[in-house]
Amino acid sequence: MLDLHKIRADFPILTQQVNGKPLVYFDNGATAQKPQVVLDAITKYYSEINANIHRGVHTLSQLATDAYEVSRGKIQRHLNAKHAHEIIFTSGTTHGINAVANGFASLLRAGDEILVSAMEHHSNIVPWQMLCERTGAVLKVIPMNEKGELILSEYEVLVSEKTKIVTVNHISNALGTINPVEYIIQKAHEVGAAVLIDGAQATPHLKPDVQAMDCDFYVFSGHKVCGPTGTGILYGKEAWLNKLPPYQGGGEMIATVSFEKTTYADLPHKFEAGTPHIAGGIVLGTAIDYLNEIGFDAIAAYEHELLEYATQKLLQIEGLRIYGTAAQKTSVISFNIGTIHPYDIGTIVDKLGIAVRTGHHCAQPVMDFFGIPGTVRASFAFYNTKEEIDTFVEALHKAVMMLS
Repeated sequence: MLDLHKIRADFPILTQQVNGKPLVYFDNGATAQKPQVVLDAITKYYSEINANIHRGVHTLSQLATDAYEVSRGKIQRHLNAKHAHEIIFTSGTTHGINAVANGFASLLRAGDEILVSAMEHHSNIVPWQMLCERTGAVLKVIPMNEKGELILSEYEVLVSEKTKIVTVNHISNALGTINPVEYIIQKAHEVGAAVLIDGAQATPHLKPDVQAMDCDFYVFSGHKVCGPTGTGILYGKEAWLNKLPPYQGGGEMIATVSFEKTTYADLPHKFEAGTPHIAGGIVLGTAIDYLNEIGFDAIAAYEHELLEYATQKLLQIEGLRIYGTAAQKTSVISFNIGTIHPYDIGTIVDKLGIAVRTGHHCAQPVMDFFGIPGTVRASFAFYNTKEEIDTFVEALHKAVMMLS
């Protein structure tokens, strides 16, 4: 059981009013709010140990370096990675995907195949399209059904000896579907293909075990797990990270530099060129500690309760259709009401203090599949309440009255 009163007290932003109404924040799929312990950790870094890392012999540099590497170790343990040097700090999920896609440019030939799913975020489509344009590789799509579930029988046909990498999201940002990533990984490995899992939407709701999953790469963003924006993680198996060339050149990622030749540093520094978001990397560890203290089993159970409650309440609204009804899904509900444009609904409920996302959610192919311009998306976190859902449903009734 979660102590909701205590948890909500940890988040200063939840006490404010928006447009004269108490804030109801249901846009957690876009970014999570920050607990006070995270805000305090940011201030502490800049107030007490602000210095560049890995380069200085002075005390502050050593303190900052130690804190940064301690955070790397926390994330290694959180993901159950085998080695700390398999954890690469990035600016976010998009950065991590692009780093891997860029590396694969040296491994692909014309006619090789890359598999993505029909429910991917644009950040897990566009880099692979760009890679195909550079290499002559072919992008193929694992289709989904009307429930928003991947059609695994079609995947089994698509994956072949030509497949070099399969890249799918762990959880769909637009539909909330939890994909069977273990099976996807197993089938890909049977033909020798690598697998990248986009964990941006999964990491706020569950605790990934990259060794048990046996994925080759796993990426996520810090701001979705109550950490700072501009932070993220690329996990890669040691053998794969050693095989791929670095994504960027610059300071820190080198062993030696001359005008004739440069040699690269060992992992993880090979992929961490330049001065990183030091405070962000350190504080990401603080955010992970906070979530683990609450407990991901408790988070998942409570968020499932919110999902079921909200689904039941929303379906009582005449004309409301939910997109994404997979048997396995997390606390995300995408919906439309009749012919009302989702933007109009989002605008009206905002006036009542409620934050939801409207549009295509950077997943235009998903919207095209359903033949719609976009949806209203309500995404719930462990600090939300059933009372907030009731407030939301009441606001939707008002919006329908105004827009019908």
